[in-house]
Amino acid sequence: MAHYFKILINGRTKVYQNFEEIPESFENVIAFVPEVPPSPHTDEQHEEMEKWEGKLQELMERETM
Repeated sequence: MAHYFKILINGRTKVYQNFEEIPESFENVIAFVPEVPPSPHTDEQHEEMEKWEGKLQELMERETM
């Protein structure tokens, strides 16, 4: 499974698999589904997964509606 980020931009939805490709401003986050590797997780995977809550908050702050 890959990351799945569905974003509303100019009245149209667009899907991204790379967080860094999401524009700086857009209307709304429709879906935020980061990839979660299968268990057991390494320490590095745990560190990466812990960042996703902050990344969702960042996207919500970039919403224009």
